[in-house]
Amino acid sequence: MHARGFGWGLIVGMLIMGVWGQWLPSAIGKNMSEPPCIPAGKAADYVHSVIQADRTFYTTEVVERMQVRGTAVASEHWKERGALPLPAQFLKEAGLLMRGDDRGIRVQLVSQWPINKDNRPKTDFERTGLSEIMVDGGRPYTGVVAEGGTSYFQALYPDKAVSQTCIGCHNAHPNSPKKDFKPHDVMGGILVTMPLSQAGQK
Repeated sequence: MHARGFGWGLIVGMLIMGVWGQWLPSAIGKNMSEPPCIPAGKAADYVHSVIQADRTFYTTEVVERMQVRGTAVASEHWKERGALPLPAQFLKEAGLLMRGDDRGIRVQLVSQWPINKDNRPKTDFERTGLSEIMVDGGRPYTGVVAEGGTSYFQALYPDKAVSQTCIGCHNAHPNSPKKDFKPHDVMGGILVTMPLSQAGQK
């Protein structure tokens, strides 16, 4: 009796292990082969949040603090004068470092009233986006563009005048096309561009 029970138990155990052995790797494989994908819009929001936080901290806690104390000044010609870069230049340099990364993510400033002519809108997306964020300064203007056979997700975020340092610089600069910026005005946009193959779907 005990031998028969043991035999049946062994057979049932082998059947369970056989089914389990076939099902478990398949189930794990399905879950592991397709990792969760962050939507492109959310990924762009993450990138923008980091860039915006870094620049805000740099503006208020480095540039403004050091200029008030007379320790250092920010200058448009910071490399030649050994000064601090302006907040806009800080963002530009960070964007250039990101371009050197193999992930293909790009961050840049775009404006209808640029001091630096390189920041003028160059595409229909940028021109339309600037018009849109001037009306709705909340959410970014987003879309998918094709470039060199690759699809890119782009998000243009409103770049608001939140620092008196930035307002004063733009209003006083001889090359500035607009000299009446006020606090919280949209001065332009921060454009985040990333390949869809790495950013996920919109």
